[in-house]
Amino acid sequence: MTKTKINTKTMILCSFFTALIAIGAFIRIPLPVTVFSLQFTFVLLSGMILGSKAGAISCLLYVVIGLLGFPIFTEGGGLGYILKPTFGYLIAFIPASYIVGLTREKFGTKSVSKLIAGCFLAMLVTYAIGTLYTYIILNKVAHTPIPYWACLVSLFPFAIAKDVFSSIIVSLVTPRLIKITNNHS
Repeated sequence: MTKTKINTKTMILCSFFTALIAIGAFIRIPLPVTVFSLQFTFVLLSGMILGSKAGAISCLLYVVIGLLGFPIFTEGGGLGYILKPTFGYLIAFIPASYIVGLTREKFGTKSVSKLIAGCFLAMLVTYAIGTLYTYIILNKVAHTPIPYWACLVSLFPFAIAKDVFSSIIVSLVTPRLIKITNNHS
């Protein structure tokens, strides 16, 4: 059995990305029907730069800090946030970061198309978890009957367009950022 140690640089970068994800929730560009924030962009970058495990840890830290009551979610923080329909998307950030990190670890940074594919897979996982959570909270907790398809339709076209844009940008800048952070794949 081997022990994995997290070095100081990785701890600092995890903390840095946790902070960026929190800040990204508040950097918002209003668009018709939705708001473009940098939160998902920083989630993707956390996995790409830190790798699967450390990226997921940075997202987990973000969720835990918010649940502890620090107002780092878009509408505050605290345990009550679990009952918000959008909390599923925050949970989904953890596997999303893991997926893009795993993609970068497995394929390196030479193939931008593979990085984009990893981001798209992470996006699908985020949407699957987020919409299912929204559906459950609205129907079972808030007693607001809504069909599942309505949760899915709410993503079109703006939410998907902004996340596709983020996925492409992240995939294009990752090779350069990897060199800067000296975290070679």
